[in-house]
Amino acid sequence: MTAGVRVNLDDTLVAIAGLGPLDEAARAGARDHLDRLTKPPGSLGRLEELAIDLAGITGQAFPTMAHRAMVVAAGDHGVASKGVSAYPSDVTAQMLANFIGGGAAINVLAAAVGASLTVVDVGVAGPFASVLPGHERGGHLVRARIRPGTADMTEGPAMTRAEALRSIEVGIEVMAGLRASGVDLVGIGDMGIGNTTAASAIVAVLTGAAAAAVTGRGTGIDDATHRRKVAVIEQAIARNAPDPVDPIGVLAAVGGLEIGTLVGVILGAVAGRVPVVLDGFITGAAALLAAGLAPGTADRAIAAHRSVEPGHAIVLERLCLRPLLELDLRLGEGTGAALAIGLIDAAVRLRDGMATFDSAAVSGPLDGPTGPGARS
Repeated sequence: MTAGVRVNLDDTLVAIAGLGPLDEAARAGARDHLDRLTKPPGSLGRLEELAIDLAGITGQAFPTMAHRAMVVAAGDHGVASKGVSAYPSDVTAQMLANFIGGGAAINVLAAAVGASLTVVDVGVAGPFASVLPGHERGGHLVRARIRPGTADMTEGPAMTRAEALRSIEVGIEVMAGLRASGVDLVGIGDMGIGNTTAASAIVAVLTGAAAAAVTGRGTGIDDATHRRKVAVIEQAIARNAPDPVDPIGVLAAVGGLEIGTLVGVILGAVAGRVPVVLDGFITGAAALLAAGLAPGTADRAIAAHRSVEPGHAIVLERLCLRPLLELDLRLGEGTGAALAIGLIDAAVRLRDGMATFDSAAVSGPLDGPTGPGARS
């Protein structure tokens, strides 16, 4: 593993429970500083809100967010054999090699925002080009394969409960390694043919929404394939009857190994007061599971964007998260999260780089930056 450590899920949940609410003193310190900058209070909108949120999550009024990382978890899905995707399962392993080779969209966007890339093989079914440690061109590969893809969830559970738990702990361990290396901001993404089917099933179970309401086109399937995909999800839920109050049971029944790993990264980040930037629908499903395990987790996450997957809007509403972007993205890989890290960078640079009214000798508002005209 990244840090060679084993981390217990229960210990992580205890750590999260001990965090309490967001740090209001840090939020107030950030807000007061922003209101003293040479601009009308609140005029930078969501960028100011981001700076304040970062303070509340980290407990520091002026966190730097200088050491950034992207984590992409990869795994295959047995349910892909039911013809629910426009692409064959071989693509998962092929794209994993592409990530390591530096040729994917996430490689370009992570580099653009100064983020390292960690790719976790937690359940890829097929082989891919061998890479010697330290020779990766596009990202660091973590080999943590639990099994070569999940089972077909229409015929029984996608994995055992022990495998589901292990997938979460892999994510916690990856995040522990990143924290030990000094990472103070993490974005997450996914790769796995068939994983929108698994995510749709998870979201349907956890929210009570109909499968048809949360199931989208994924990689761009046609009408007939979409109808089959909905039917497959309904069949899987009926076959396994997962209990929505048991997140690990839901993950085992209809989830994916890479989704479990993303749950762990989210929990590990929250426990360490590291802001975690969610990407699209798959990471949203993972965030729902994480919130089920540790209430309040969503308060410490940042939603990068709202994808075109219909279930993503339902997820964001359930998590009470307002996305930063709406660009009709549906690629995954963490691409939306990387774009959002660019906005976070802008928020921090504005906070630290702008002059105050006093330092620039600019007249402030007539009633003062903390008077009746200031933002509450």
